[in-house]
Amino acid sequence: MSLSFWLGIIQQGIMYGIMALGVYLTFRVLNYADLSVDGTFALGAAVVCTAIVNGINPIIGTLMAVLAGALAGTVTGFLHTKLDISPLLSGILTMIALYSINLRIMGKAQLSLLRQDTLITQIQSWGLTKEMAALLLGVITIAILFFVLNYFLKTEIGLAFRATGDNEQMIRSLGVNTDTVKIFGLAISNALVALAGAEIAQLNNFADVNMGLGMLVAGLASVIIGEVLFGAQGFPRVLFSVVLGSFAYRLVIGIALVLGLPATDLKLITAILVIIALATPTIRTKLKFGV
Repeated sequence: MSLSFWLGIIQQGIMYGIMALGVYLTFRVLNYADLSVDGTFALGAAVVCTAIVNGINPIIGTLMAVLAGALAGTVTGFLHTKLDISPLLSGILTMIALYSINLRIMGKAQLSLLRQDTLITQIQSWGLTKEMAALLLGVITIAILFFVLNYFLKTEIGLAFRATGDNEQMIRSLGVNTDTVKIFGLAISNALVALAGAEIAQLNNFADVNMGLGMLVAGLASVIIGEVLFGAQGFPRVLFSVVLGSFAYRLVIGIALVLGLPATDLKLITAILVIIALATPTIRTKLKFGV
């Protein structure tokens, strides 16, 4: 396989790894199945592309996308905690609403960034190729997120965040407002997902209202594959495992395409990967005890 193939896998693994970190925070840490991810990913892309097309600096546009994602997560948390709507349904409702909101933001189903100044082109001005600029952007983003998340999850607020997912009744008995913790956690998670959408939109030079479809499954696949292959004990190891899982997932998808499988089969491959990853611990246990 060529150097460009591996560079593309690393590039996509890092950028989609940002989204996987967001999914990990809700799915594993908060123990909350947030289905709004598909809409939030596209929201980040829609906001940053609209901002850039309207002459706003790409850095400011990316921060706007992060804030928009945090707001979407806050809405999901509000629906669940304050209106007593189930986690699954609250995420679905937010995702459905975001489809129309994203169309409103962009004004059409697809928005191009060709010949526009983006974070990628700004880094390219340092004398790098587009591929290397995108890789550097992803590495810088992941490094910052590793530092911030590893620090945050060990603070008092971060420990309350983790405890809410482990045992909500216990942490509530200690006087912690778990509703606020859930809303805060969903805001952070969706902010990361929107950040991933914003950076990938700038890499691909366009935003599409449907580009978030399947992102939740891809994020779950990255998290689960990372846990199975690289372990899931302690920070920051677990954060590394999530990103490495994103690399592994993108590598399998890339190999499938190289082998000639049609792009229409990628969702099927993803589903099979998730099933295998989820079933692996059970299979190991049965083989160990000869059941």
